[in-house]
Amino acid sequence: MTTLKALVSPRSAVFLLLIVLLVAVTILNPNFAEPGQFMRFIQRVAPVAIVAIGQYFAIIAGEFDLSQGSLITAQVIIAGNLVGQDDARTVPVLCLMVVFGALVGLVNGLLTTLLRVPSFIVTLGMMLALLGAVMWWTGGAATGNPADSFRQIGRGGIRDLPLIDFLPWAVLILAAWLALAIWLMRRPFGRTLIALGDNAAAARYAGARSWWVVTRAFVISSLSATVAAVLLVGYAGVHPSVGRGYEFIAITAVVLGGVVLGGGRGWVVAAVAGAFVLESVFLLLNIAGVPSSLRDAVQGVIIIAAVAYSGVAFRSRRRGGAPSSPVPGKEPDAPSGAEDQPSASPALASQGATETRGD
Repeated sequence: MTTLKALVSPRSAVFLLLIVLLVAVTILNPNFAEPGQFMRFIQRVAPVAIVAIGQYFAIIAGEFDLSQGSLITAQVIIAGNLVGQDDARTVPVLCLMVVFGALVGLVNGLLTTLLRVPSFIVTLGMMLALLGAVMWWTGGAATGNPADSFRQIGRGGIRDLPLIDFLPWAVLILAAWLALAIWLMRRPFGRTLIALGDNAAAARYAGARSWWVVTRAFVISSLSATVAAVLLVGYAGVHPSVGRGYEFIAITAVVLGGVVLGGGRGWVVAAVAGAFVLESVFLLLNIAGVPSSLRDAVQGVIIIAAVAYSGVAFRSRRRGGAPSSPVPGKEPDAPSGAEDQPSASPALASQGATETRGD
């Protein structure tokens, strides 16, 4: 029973669901099981997964970032118009995109933390501002065409490898970004971020510099959107529609991964698995001949079902008998994923805050 409960928990269920979906896709399309085809599937999902990693940092802190999609669009337009056919501009434009993405995240974070404006409103305003700027710049039409050296980041890779034949750069970039996210969540920064999402008041009383920690989470979210934009330029082209709706796709993926809206509980690896589940669902629907116009409806149903399941599972665990009073040597009401992430007790928040100040 313990094993069964672990498998159907919100954090673990996403991996079980992913396996089921991949098997279903393979049955309907046997070519999908070929290593080369599977690598290209990961290449296609990589931008979504990277954006989901960024959204995870915002949601785990109890916030939202609705500006990711528009930021991707803006970065794609910047790359398409500034790089042009000059290969020598690739590195300078990449640096400019990183600075611009970090600046957007910094503005989102500071307005949310220092001015106490809800992140939903701040990032919604940023989304509209970026989208309006892109429409003004492009007139709503495709514009610019970056050099092949820039586009190879998203579409190229290492060829003539044994077994898999082709290893896309996008797969390597996703692996590196996920490894960095895991490392950050195991650092004092990640511990403090979870503490703030679980109980912001307790974390602040313990000495956590909440404004700086949350602001860094928004910067990571914007940088994730920037990395995704670089990959999308490779095979999606330069058009104002590129990146549209990615913020909602990322939120769906994070929720599918069992991350609690409101913060404090969740695992970044499960959020990435949620991105793969979401894209597997869409792939399965395409193979089954379901109209693409139903995609948004399916995505909405998935969000509602995932949030409802997570809420029911968490309430069930709370009723399961975790001690309500502190017991020496044992922490009460450990959050989902506690074996991977530290709990958000005031003492731990104090420890994380102290170490963060020392960084």
